[in-house]
Amino acid sequence: MALNQSGWRPSTPQQGDGAPATFTGNRALMLEEPLIFEIGSTETTGVDFAAGDVAGSRLGDLTRTAPIGLAGLSEQETVRHYTRLSRQNYAIDLGLFPLGSCTMKHNPRLNEKVARLPGFADVHPLQPVDTVQGALGVINELAMWLIKLTGMYGVAMSPKAGAHGELCGILCIKAALEKRGEGHRKVVLVPESAHGTNPATAAFAGFTVEDIPATADGRVDTAALKARLGPDVAAVMITNPNTCGLFERDLKEISDAVHAAGGYVYCDGANFNAIVGRVRPGDLGVDAMHINLHKTFSTPHGGGGPGSGPVVLSEALAPFGPLPFTARTADGYVHLIEEERAEEFSNEHFDGTLDSFGRMTAFHGQMGMFTRALAYILSHGADGLRQVAEDAVLNANYVLRSLEDTLDAPFAASGPCMHEAIFSDRGLAEGFSTIDVAKGLIDEGFHPMTMYFPLVVHGAMLVEPTETESKAALDQFIGALRSVAERAKAGDMALKTAPHFAPRARLDETLAARKPVLRWKPPVAVAEAAE
Repeated sequence: MALNQSGWRPSTPQQGDGAPATFTGNRALMLEEPLIFEIGSTETTGVDFAAGDVAGSRLGDLTRTAPIGLAGLSEQETVRHYTRLSRQNYAIDLGLFPLGSCTMKHNPRLNEKVARLPGFADVHPLQPVDTVQGALGVINELAMWLIKLTGMYGVAMSPKAGAHGELCGILCIKAALEKRGEGHRKVVLVPESAHGTNPATAAFAGFTVEDIPATADGRVDTAALKARLGPDVAAVMITNPNTCGLFERDLKEISDAVHAAGGYVYCDGANFNAIVGRVRPGDLGVDAMHINLHKTFSTPHGGGGPGSGPVVLSEALAPFGPLPFTARTADGYVHLIEEERAEEFSNEHFDGTLDSFGRMTAFHGQMGMFTRALAYILSHGADGLRQVAEDAVLNANYVLRSLEDTLDAPFAASGPCMHEAIFSDRGLAEGFSTIDVAKGLIDEGFHPMTMYFPLVVHGAMLVEPTETESKAALDQFIGALRSVAERAKAGDMALKTAPHFAPRARLDETLAARKPVLRWKPPVAVAEAAE
């Protein structure tokens, strides 16, 4: 819609709203906000600079030859613009975040305070080692905790996200196979119940991916997996608890079979929140597993960052981990170890021998994630971390059993779920699907759950309540989802145009994905368009 002469768009009530239009487009404290290009001019700047004599540019052929095209706004206009946009966001501090497999839980403010302490928040990656002993000490202590909690032998701290950690683990496996002279092993087996990034990671690392089917109860078909093992199989990538929200009870049996066939076991640890303090993956024969610090150990995440994905490694794979890593000597000094000094720092977890595949990043991980995670671990203690898993599983099962009479729960008969409950769109009225339930939830004031994933469930709705939600919060969410589901089962056509109360109505998401408009263009004047 074009701007009126005052520079504001008139309000257009949402379909079925019934509310009158307002001159500003605002609805009391629900403020309408145009694009930044529509409230500022590209011909001005927000700050006036005095003209100066420029002796010449040092940019050479990199000097900009065209206008940059950014709107010029004052500081106040800029702050108001982004603050108004932020009010249209959903956040964990506003309500329950039911995204399955994302573990969007409350992040204690203590952890945020620690992460902002001088020496952590302002640490620079190029500082000399003797000036960052506190920061390196945090990395080293956190590394020891991760090894202890997982029952593993070593850990790579530098990967910066879950998928980055997956790549690290697969590269360790690749290096180990090549050291054994078995680089011909090029097949990675990935069960249907694994995370979608697993096959992508294996393919990126140069492996061929083959699927392993799931059984009717949502777990890995162990017999099918064993039947496929052979001299060409490098590894199995398995998610545990899996994406159906179930614990893979046969993982030790699977690990033993894979090891006997000469392969390695990679475990996707994105769902570690459900078993932390209760299960040590190392005891189940896992060789490598990434841990999403920003899920299990407290950090706000979403939209691509921030993140951290340390990878714990078995004794067989630890020598192949990326460099550098931290080591504390008897005098308390923490060193960053490169390959040429490795033998100086042999200890109970490291024999001084390295066959590292190299580096994952230029610098050593995400300091903000490390400080938050260690603060979370130390404030909870061993018993608190155990309770994290127990309460997360309790809440998920409460959601599952409270809604299984209204929504189809395909694995409800498989026993208790773990961290997340999964439902399908089976049983909704003809023409209604998961997307309609999700859009209806927005009108109820909730961010929708994960939709259409995992692919093994038609019209999947994946709900992870986490351990930080109270029974009262869960009851409100359950009531809202039940109400929307009953409307979808009754064929309430108003759901087909939901949401009605959000800042924007339902979009054509298919068109937006196929033909995205990535660059703003000034609207064409009516007279000019007519010519």
